[in-house]
Amino acid sequence: MRYHVKATMLEEKMGEFYQKLSDGTITGQKPDGREIVSSIRKAILTKPLVVEWCETCFCETPLAHERETVYDQYFHDMEIIEINDDPEIDGQSFWDYLLKIDQ
Repeated sequence: MRYHVKATMLEEKMGEFYQKLSDGTITGQKPDGREIVSSIRKAILTKPLVVEWCETCFCETPLAHERETVYDQYFHDMEIIEINDDPEIDGQSFWDYLLKIDQ
């Protein structure tokens, strides 16, 4: 299933999140690490602290494993909606935001 996710970042944790995204920690997570990294690399910062992205997940409860292992450590107020097609999301690249705070 495909989902549109909207969440509020825990700003103080974004440096740690970027580190785990870029050092292979999350990529190596089975079964969903690669999908998490791919989705976050395409995520959009739509408002201050608000990030939106689309992600594929086959959990009975949408993004249950992803939330338990990764997302709930770095985001709160997650809204997850099943979609057929990825919506156009306006804003700035969340990945670029992460790169800037890592400097």
